[in-house]
Amino acid sequence: MTSLRKLGSSDLEVFPLALGGNVFGWTADEAQSFSVLDAYTAAGGNFIDTADVYSAWADGNKGGESETVIGNWLAARGNRSDVVLATKVGAHPQYKGLSPNAIKAGAEESLRRLRTDYIDLYYTHYDDPSVSVEEIIGALDDLVTSGKVRAIAASNVSPERLQEFLDFSDREGLARYVALQPHYNLVSRDTYEGSLQEVASRAGLAAVPYYALASGFLTGKYRPGAQVDSARAAGAGKHLETERGRRVLAALDAIAKDRGAEHATVALAWLAAQPTVAAPIASARTVEQLPALLAVGDLELTEAEVSALTEASA
Repeated sequence: MTSLRKLGSSDLEVFPLALGGNVFGWTADEAQSFSVLDAYTAAGGNFIDTADVYSAWADGNKGGESETVIGNWLAARGNRSDVVLATKVGAHPQYKGLSPNAIKAGAEESLRRLRTDYIDLYYTHYDDPSVSVEEIIGALDDLVTSGKVRAIAASNVSPERLQEFLDFSDREGLARYVALQPHYNLVSRDTYEGSLQEVASRAGLAAVPYYALASGFLTGKYRPGAQVDSARAAGAGKHLETERGRRVLAALDAIAKDRGAEHATVALAWLAAQPTVAAPIASARTVEQLPALLAVGDLELTEAEVSALTEASA
């Protein structure tokens, strides 16, 4: 049984792989999404990550599709208390930015779509420097105080501004960020490592990295001349053109072969071994894609293997 990890200073305990909900209502219809959610939770998974904007970018969608699918699934399965549910505010076309009104109205809409009366982890999706730290934390604290949100977190924020948020919460005794969702993977390390990771470490924040598999590149299926049927193929394929991408692929090839593991499992295990990281996020469009992701809970890389990947990705 894979052990759960504590999420920062909160009382939330999560499976070491967060299931990304960006595909639900986009490349996975409701029936496919239900199957993936069922398989993930049947394997012991309990951490589902979504956002109010998913998937406004798709033709015919307006945002909220992923939350609606997840809400329908929770209602159908009656398992709300078994799941740690994370969603985000600030990017939905109708609730842009982080004004107190946008935060509170966005939360009400998320609660309605998710068919629940509380959100376990509520992220500010993108920082909004036009709004003061005091107003943002004040609005989030109101949601926590009212019981609509259990814990708060940040994504896409500068180290300086993150420190400001933390200092204000500590000074005023208000709700404080417990987690951070950075862009972080083997081919994108400078998006987190350095000053942002240092702030998170000092403050005891748990990191929950997105793009953990670099849009699928780190699954190993992208090779010179190979055609991959994916909505994200263009973005993932570009890593083949870089020396770092090719070095990382070679290192993954060697370790995956040696351990009898999937490339995705090894890439996620490297992330899970990094300081502050509690649970990488990865999404699955089909049930068949899940086992390689879930296996991260059972694969502990040796120091030599972590070092080989760190060196290849430098």
